[in-house]
Amino acid sequence: MLLVVILAGVTALVVGALFVVQVIVGADAPSAGDPVRLEHVHGLGVDPADGALYAGTHYGLIRIDEDGTATLVADRVQDFMGFTVVGSEHYLASGHPGADQDGPANLGLIESTDGGETWASVSLEGEADFHALEARHNLVYGYNAGALMVSDDGVNWETRGSLPLADFAVSPSDPDTLVATTEQGLALSTDGGRSFAPMEGAPLLQLVSWTDDSVLVGVAPDGATYLSNDDGESWQLRASVEGQPEALTAVGRQVFVALAGGTVVRSTDAGASFSTMHAGD
Repeated sequence: MLLVVILAGVTALVVGALFVVQVIVGADAPSAGDPVRLEHVHGLGVDPADGALYAGTHYGLIRIDEDGTATLVADRVQDFMGFTVVGSEHYLASGHPGADQDGPANLGLIESTDGGETWASVSLEGEADFHALEARHNLVYGYNAGALMVSDDGVNWETRGSLPLADFAVSPSDPDTLVATTEQGLALSTDGGRSFAPMEGAPLLQLVSWTDDSVLVGVAPDGATYLSNDDGESWQLRASVEGQPEALTAVGRQVFVALAGGTVVRSTDAGASFSTMHAGD
């Protein structure tokens, strides 16, 4: 279960036994114009408009170009707790305002249709803090305060099942099929997230991503990556990444993993090998 504790300017994130504790000291938060820091990545997504990778981080939305150059989008320092790419220059996110921004502590669901330059509130402002978001089948799936919520318009929400999860992915072929990562192992839902059952024989994974061509990709807490071509019935062990995984996205044969410390690695061969795309601290 994801527990956020704020005490004396320190935010500690503890996710069961899957994660090593990470501590972020608010006093070190950068200001607009400071060097870009890929710190505490909550979500990754590839914009189909130009193929650039975007990272929703504790200190803003960061664009990472093919050559590894990182740029803070709109020079906005803001905490993106959840982030997903819907389409070309179209993103959904959640989180908390920056130190110089007005608004409630929880942003609810926010939306950008201009590549992250500007954002508008969609729903649940002041209420929801989505730590994971997915957009598929003209639906929005969000994980908020231990509950999976689903909306067909981003405004009206149905609360589905409650499950202590670290990450989840939605099948590209069936809006009711979801896979979630938990301390006990992978869990499968075939009723839109209303209930989950253990996936027997699956590896223990921390992060999951489901490509449009039905390849399910996962990363274990120790950095080992896995691939399934049959909706999680069987798994192939692929290459390992060195470092603590924070976020994952897979598009076609490309696999991107953000690691603690600001490094992002990329595979162009479906996880058979990885190279550094952006070097962190």
